[in-house]
Amino acid sequence: MKNHSIGRKITILIVLFIFLFTTTFPVLSSYQTEHPLNNTIGENYHYFTYQEMTDLLHDLEDEYSDIMKLESIGKTYQGRDIWMVKLSDNVDENEDEPGVLLMGAHHGNEKPSFETVIFFIQHMVHNYSKINTDDDGDGQINEDPIDGINNDGDGLTDEDPSEDRVREVIDNTQIFCIPMVNPDGVEADTRKNCAPNYGPYGQSNEITSYGVDLNRNYGFRWLFPYLRKENYHLEWLIDDESGIYRGERPFSENESQAVKNFVETKDISISLSYHDYGEWMIFPWMHSSRRVLHERLFRSIGENMSRINKYELKIYGQYGTQEYLIPRFTGTIGSSENWLYAKKRIIAYTVELCPNRAPTNPYIVYSACYRHVGVNLYVCERSWTVEEEKVTSFKPTSTFFNFLSVI
Repeated sequence: MKNHSIGRKITILIVLFIFLFTTTFPVLSSYQTEHPLNNTIGENYHYFTYQEMTDLLHDLEDEYSDIMKLESIGKTYQGRDIWMVKLSDNVDENEDEPGVLLMGAHHGNEKPSFETVIFFIQHMVHNYSKINTDDDGDGQINEDPIDGINNDGDGLTDEDPSEDRVREVIDNTQIFCIPMVNPDGVEADTRKNCAPNYGPYGQSNEITSYGVDLNRNYGFRWLFPYLRKENYHLEWLIDDESGIYRGERPFSENESQAVKNFVETKDISISLSYHDYGEWMIFPWMHSSRRVLHERLFRSIGENMSRINKYELKIYGQYGTQEYLIPRFTGTIGSSENWLYAKKRIIAYTVELCPNRAPTNPYIVYSACYRHVGVNLYVCERSWTVEEEKVTSFKPTSTFFNFLSVI
């Protein structure tokens, strides 16, 4: 009798584990387990190398040239191409359709950031021409899209994605993906890029260190750290050996310059820059608790993304917890999101993936990649109306702070 009791307890524990696991992560349907990026389930997750990604993207372009175009938007200090993938139904044309920009690996050691973008590219090209499929084998199709909700009430989430949705998004959006902004850093497994530094301001005759933090190198509010040195950690920003060294001048690096030049030639409405880690999201301003001119729109889109990925949306700046009568200036200077919004009025977010840096648990990585397919699809759909929403949600602040927003 005692052995039977132990056996029943073990059985109950196994059932509870299965239940908790399948409700925490998307169910591994036949679609998901056969997905080409999911061939390491059960082992330590294998992240793409730069060369593996390059080979894959060329193969995908050959196979799906009607909806995918691959081009280099620049080269790194070490000579690697910075690859950009465009997804669209008329991929060789500059259509009158909203643009969405997805970026990964500003920091080379944040591996899920590029894995998520590569995963999305594969999901889109593989499903664009598919007929609607009963992915979970229950006799219905498209009844549980990737939106973080158990739409069909079966206790599982996002297990029957919609192929129609993929087609509609590609047919009505121009999607630009830069999986590895910093491929040199990816290969070296470093946060910064690998260009040599000649002192903090480039005035040394000898190499003093290597690497710039690309997400501190965008040229908006460049002089603010001199006004509030402690708040913005000026001593680290200008220390070329620091992990957040911002470079000798705005856009001094090949990679940030490539993104700048690319963005300035495109009509982009929304951008997501993937980073790792923490499972949270943030939007401008990255350096202040002050509200932006399109605060309501930023919050609306961010809250809907949060419903899908279950991440915290930080509202009052990177370190802020409340509103202030006088806006608090502290946080990150030189980020891509600040520059994208300030100079192009792009609705731009940082998304910090995963509970820890570069996890090797394949289920954690796969879950982050899969749920952000849903986030990316939602963002593409929202881009169809976002330019009109910018007009209706515009809320001017005081003249003084409007002045600050452009200096």
